[in-house]
Amino acid sequence: MTKKDILAQSLFTMLSLYLIFLMLRFPALSLEYASTGLHLWFTKMVPTLLPFMILSGIMIRMNLTENFVRLLHPFLHAVYGTSRNGSYTIVMGFLCGFPMGARIVGELYAQEKLSREESSCLLSFCNNIGPIYFLSYVVPVLKMEKPLLPFGIMYGIPLLYGVILFRILPLFRTADRQRGSACASDRQTARPCSLLSAIDASVLSGLIGIAKLGGYMVFFNLLNIAFQPFHRVTPALLQVYRCLLEITSGIDYSGQSLYYAILILLPFGGFSCIAQTYSMIRQTDLSIRPYVFHKTVQTALTAVCYLICQFR
Repeated sequence: MTKKDILAQSLFTMLSLYLIFLMLRFPALSLEYASTGLHLWFTKMVPTLLPFMILSGIMIRMNLTENFVRLLHPFLHAVYGTSRNGSYTIVMGFLCGFPMGARIVGELYAQEKLSREESSCLLSFCNNIGPIYFLSYVVPVLKMEKPLLPFGIMYGIPLLYGVILFRILPLFRTADRQRGSACASDRQTARPCSLLSAIDASVLSGLIGIAKLGGYMVFFNLLNIAFQPFHRVTPALLQVYRCLLEITSGIDYSGQSLYYAILILLPFGGFSCIAQTYSMIRQTDLSIRPYVFHKTVQTALTAVCYLICQFR
């Protein structure tokens, strides 16, 4: 074991002991934070994500994804150069929201229906806050009178970012991508599951996936207790910390007081969303590090856009 590993183990051990101490010192507050995470998961995540998880799983297992995007694929292929399954990932990733983009990429890549190059690129911009979540939760909580501009920035930046990744950066050369996409398209001809088998497997997979998301939300909400002994920490700093930990509870706690900060942090999604994304791809050889880098860049671009809007 290297010195770096020993240092990391020592650090995590101390952090764990510190959190256990805080949970014993503030049991009521610990229960409140954990209950908040569980409530938000049950009322927001389960009804909005679980149906999409099951439905998408059925389509993937029955090889219906190419037919699903038959009308949109020519346009998306012209803009991004994606395969049919890549076009499906873009459509479902943007419609369904965190972490469905990552889940779809992971499932399609695991079944060899996407190449590694295309999967890595899609993961970088197709895993965002969903429009249903944005319109039904973010807009009312922040009391937006004109949500059109934030909506355009929220989804316009990742869409344009995908064009840069696919079409401009030399890392994603056209020839390499076409070979990978063609290979992935050929594998789509694999024997599909029957309807009942697809439903059964998709329901089980969806329940496991949504249960893991609930665990992440409870855990990251519990981490809000970390600054409880420090009474001199400013409320604004605590609010930003909560948003960085878990964006849903952070928005609920901060409300309008961090209006622009929340809008800027939405593309990043918080550390809970990063952990959820890792959970969706951990069975593959896709790396979470490029994803975090690209999300950070998109967050910075969002901040620049709002800064420009402020000085117009």
